Amino acid sequence: MIVCGIETSCDETSVAIYDSKRNKFYSLVSSQVDIHSKFGGVVPEIASRNHALNVMPLFIDVLKMAGVSKEDINLIGVTKSPGLIGALFVGVSFAKGLAFGLKKPIVGVNHLFAHIVSTEIENDVKPPYLGVVISGGHTHIYLVDECYNLKLLSKTIDDAVGETFDKIAKFAGLPYPGGPFIEELAKKGDEDAVQLPIGLKGDNDFSFSGLKTHVINTITSNKFKLEDVAASFQRVVVDTLALKIDYALKRTGVDVVVVAGGVACNNYIRENLPKKLNMHCYFPSKKLCTDNGDMVAYAAYLLYRKRKFLSKFESALDIDEFIK
Repeated sequence: MIVCGIETSCDETSVAIYDSKRNKFYSLVSSQVDIHSKFGGVVPEIASRNHALNVMPLFIDVLKMAGVSKEDINLIGVTKSPGLIGALFVGVSFAKGLAFGLKKPIVGVNHLFAHIVSTEIENDVKPPYLGVVISGGHTHIYLVDECYNLKLLSKTIDDAVGETFDKIAKFAGLPYPGGPFIEELAKKGDEDAVQLPIGLKGDNDFSFSGLKTHVINTITSNKFKLEDVAASFQRVVVDTLALKIDYALKRTGVDVVVVAGGVACNNYIRENLPKKLNMHCYFPSKKLCTDNGDMVAYAAYLLYRKRKFLSKFESALDIDEFIK
């Protein structure tokens, strides 16, 4: 089966071709980081316009890369939610037009589901497992069963972990996106120098707003080197993730953890979260942690194979559905 995956949920346009018979992926990404960095964050209208400019050229180029024609495509997958409304609209409109023109089936894919299952692309792992999404907009833990049904176990009640990285970095005068710059600073710091709180310590859900405020106040006080603050912050992020994952492991009885999303690019988290949990954790490669069409194509393939989308085939990509 040849699957086309289209991703436009935020500030990266990506189109991928997945050849399931050969288990081969071909993918292109157009990033808008340089465009939005001058504004200190993503500007939704600018993101949407750039998606509209980029999606067709990427589609043409990825077909050439994969050595297939548009007529060879058997299935189209597209991110339908969550994300920026205008950005999603571009991808969904393109995918629906493509599906209509080629008379091919289309599957709307949940962005978080795609991140979770992206771990399977390069790892020998299958559900049941805990799917942990750590990104700029989400910090969620799901139980993923054998049929790829998701049950939400934990979520953030305020800031997402990636959002917390970026807000702290912005306050500290670091460039956008701030996560990699905090990680680089932290390499030179003492992670035990600053005592920082874990939010909602006895609860299943996450809270990072208190940690964010505490870090900002610590920076303002000028009592600690910025490198020490960054290192201590990363340590507490790992402690928080490990605590909530441990709660979820005990509640569900599963013994496999996959961790995905943009923040999963962080080397400190990749190295220290498994140590803190005292177990192996599966991560996608870094190129699959950020938004990409590969994960959308693969997720669409899984959903199509399970026929999970058929009960809502007509409504799954209606505008009222995907902007929720």
